[in-house]
Amino acid sequence: MKKQRLLLTAVAVGFAVAGARACTNFLIGKNASADGSTIVTYNMDSYGMYGRLPFFPAAHHEAGELRHVVDADHNHYMGEIAEVAKTYQVIGQINEHQLTITETTFTGRKELCERNGTLDYVSLMNLGLQRARTAREAIQVMTSLVDEYGYASTGETFSIADPNEIWIMEMIGKGKDEKGAVWVAIRIPDDCICAHANQSRIHHFDMKDKANVMFSKDVISFARRKGYFSGKDAEFSFSKAYSPTNFHMQRACEARVWSFYNMHCDGMERYLPYVEGQDVDDDGIIPLYMKPRHKVSLRMAMDGMRDHYEGTPFDMTKGPGGGAWDSPYRPRPQEFEVDGKTYFFERPIATQQSCCTMVCQMRSWLPDAVGGIIWFGNDDANMVTYTPVYCQATRVPLCYDAPDATDLQFSWNSAFWVCNWVSNMTYPRYSRLMPDVKRVREELQDKYIDAQKDIEARALALCPQHTPDARELLTRHGEDCAAEMLSRWKQLGEYLIVKHNDLAVKPEKDGQFEKTEDGLGAPPLREGYNESYRRIFVNETGDKYRVR
Repeated sequence: MKKQRLLLTAVAVGFAVAGARACTNFLIGKNASADGSTIVTYNMDSYGMYGRLPFFPAAHHEAGELRHVVDADHNHYMGEIAEVAKTYQVIGQINEHQLTITETTFTGRKELCERNGTLDYVSLMNLGLQRARTAREAIQVMTSLVDEYGYASTGETFSIADPNEIWIMEMIGKGKDEKGAVWVAIRIPDDCICAHANQSRIHHFDMKDKANVMFSKDVISFARRKGYFSGKDAEFSFSKAYSPTNFHMQRACEARVWSFYNMHCDGMERYLPYVEGQDVDDDGIIPLYMKPRHKVSLRMAMDGMRDHYEGTPFDMTKGPGGGAWDSPYRPRPQEFEVDGKTYFFERPIATQQSCCTMVCQMRSWLPDAVGGIIWFGNDDANMVTYTPVYCQATRVPLCYDAPDATDLQFSWNSAFWVCNWVSNMTYPRYSRLMPDVKRVREELQDKYIDAQKDIEARALALCPQHTPDARELLTRHGEDCAAEMLSRWKQLGEYLIVKHNDLAVKPEKDGQFEKTEDGLGAPPLREGYNESYRRIFVNETGDKYRVR
């Protein structure tokens, strides 16, 4: 029997090799969204990670073909698995049938994290996208593969969504002595929203609700056998059994969930003690899903990924941590010691270590070629404009997969590097530079969202008789938007270095830099530190620098 080896590498779902990730997902049901879309968002976070948007065409495979599996976080060869007869096209985290799969890592009990299998979580996501058409089918594919080949990652929370349903699935391995994994999957009600951010979110679940709940047959018995749980089945909490919470998980992880809900749901004050890291009873734990007070738009979903707790008790633009220009960004490590005591920085949704960000939009009333979009951006969500790439595009924009760029090789053709160039100028002088970045970001974001109706109407006019032409039309639209964004970001970087050179600000009028009567640039404004930081400076130095 002929065998072929097909490589499943670390770049399979959009990134180069890096360490374990700490990401954020938001899930919005079709009756909770403003236009009936199901929406899943994903900030892909990890230091050193290079973000890209890969394209995997649909394919037919011969009997006997094997897939070569490499662990995405470590670039380590894991083994081989049997290929299937047909695989679907995948662009990043969405496939040709509008199926989306994303994740966040919750790690869980350390003794269950030792490898005993072939499939890491990234490989598992990619296989689900390549082999399934719906969310339910993807859950079956992923869990069956784990049963057959074993699971080789720490605890994961997966967002699995199609145009009609959104599911959240949590999975953790069984440790070095047993193959496979224990898991639970719950359907998010259509009129609700959900979020997860590196801490297990599934507590109690109705084992009798076969329509909306799926789970491994030993999810409770395994916990009993390991000594993680001893109560009645109805009292079982997946999260408490397999990922007991602590101060760090509540403050750095669940706080992000709280912030997303706080944007859209009433009564979030009751959960403040929990996200502040206090011990609370079950009523004080943030629910798995909530009904929003308003419909959540695509734009709201995008803006939610740009959050630094602004306007909340955890606002990162306030206090000395933001420095002289109120930056909501903090260097890592997140925890640090001073005089033997440990302190921490807040961990927001938008963060500098994001290699890419995406908002996946799926619509049941449209053909798949038109209905599914991955709105993609390289780098920190707060610093980029999302551009549309349709799920049946025949290629991805060049800047999202530049052949001359890597995690160690800068290229002006790479959106990752050009966007990072602008961001890294902005971080240290945030309050000065960010208004200029935001102006361009919002101008382009408005343009691309406003263009959606027209381009899709043109594509629909071609379907179904001329669907290939519709796919090409949408492909070129995605390329044009990404190319324009890249060009504008280069211009933005050039503008920022001129305007904000040498810690000063060149004055402008009517969109142009001001000049003297003799044609030179007007003298720059030397605005210095803001009032709050001046007071911090004086409090720290006393009269040392006082003018006498």
